[in-house]
Amino acid sequence: MSSKRAMKQAQKQAYAKHKSNITNIRYGTKKKDMSKKKKKN
Repeated sequence: MSSKRAMKQAQKQAYAKHKSNITNIRYGTKKKDMSKKKKKN
């Protein structure tokens, strides 16, 4: 029973990590580019 529970939790964590990676790629890179431009100026 506990192993099934652990598998479900692991899947949830993996999905959450995947989802956060997507949002970081979409929005995080734009922010990083902006900060790099500011530092150059």
